[in-house]
Amino acid sequence: MMNRLVFSPLLVALALVAFATPTARAADLIRPKVIVMATFEIGADTGDKPGEFQFWVEREKLTQTLTVPGLDRPVRFNDQGVYGVVSGTTVRAGVQIMALCLDPRFDLSKTYWLINGIAGVNPHLASEGSAAWARHVIDGDIAYEIDSREAPADWPYGIMALGNKSLKDKPVIPDWAPKPMAWTLSPALVAWAFALTKDVPLLDSPEAQKHRALYRDFPAGSRPPQVLLGDSFASCRYWHGAVMQTWADNWTALYTKGAGSAAMTNMEDHGIANALTRLAGMGRVDFQRVLILRTGSNFSMPPTGQSAAASMVAEYQGMIPALEAAHRVGSPVVQALVKDWAKFEGQTPRP
Repeated sequence: MMNRLVFSPLLVALALVAFATPTARAADLIRPKVIVMATFEIGADTGDKPGEFQFWVEREKLTQTLTVPGLDRPVRFNDQGVYGVVSGTTVRAGVQIMALCLDPRFDLSKTYWLINGIAGVNPHLASEGSAAWARHVIDGDIAYEIDSREAPADWPYGIMALGNKSLKDKPVIPDWAPKPMAWTLSPALVAWAFALTKDVPLLDSPEAQKHRALYRDFPAGSRPPQVLLGDSFASCRYWHGAVMQTWADNWTALYTKGAGSAAMTNMEDHGIANALTRLAGMGRVDFQRVLILRTGSNFSMPPTGQSAAASMVAEYQGMIPALEAAHRVGSPVVQALVKDWAKFEGQTPRP
């Protein structure tokens, strides 16, 4: 009896991309200078309630479109070489990035990436409407976990590093465990982007001001929005609360050897970083040209006196300031790269 062949759905999809799209001649390849990637949009790309993508489309005049097999939405672009993509939410974002980067019409070897999106901001570090350039991305998904109510009394939470025997011990990650658990972005590129944008004025709103006034026990969380250096803690689960923030803080310190700070929580950046790292290994992209900018639409934990359950489902008071911050802070970087492309095509910026 013959063995049946079983094909991965992702491999089949990527094969269809290759067959459906004719290989371009070198002279005809599409070479974006910058790809701005948002994770979601609400409704249409323009003219209605904005998600993460709409301000970019309207303000950068991304009026032209291109369909890429495997992407939920068309790629948008302008004549300056700025392209815009919606990746989709959760770790699934990595699958759409793979589809985009393996499309044979593109040469992305010199392309810069600006990954941006809203996030839960750690009130110990910043307030809603703030924008954080990530130095590291941490994977919060791969772990041992038990219900916190069943955890030993001396455990601060029911999550433990894969391979560990106790929260008291230094983790010993087994050989079979997925790696890496953290990605480090180009320090020079991140420092350049931060230096260029650290004094950009950010939008504040009466709603955000009223909400952060509740965080009087958090000096950083009660300040007006700011641009900062702060890392991206990514997990497919939407978590919330002081206990979970402690876990994110500890996890970030663990996997960055104390160098990171869990400023922004989200559900995509680990999938995106994983995909781009693999694509870099294939020679399709340059991971040293990747920037991640997260902006706080809500806090990751409640103020004193409010329950985590109530805080988690409350309406975001920093949504519009966060969407504005993404473009206000990200756009100067995009425009600088485009303006000095003759230099930055071959050499990445330095502070």
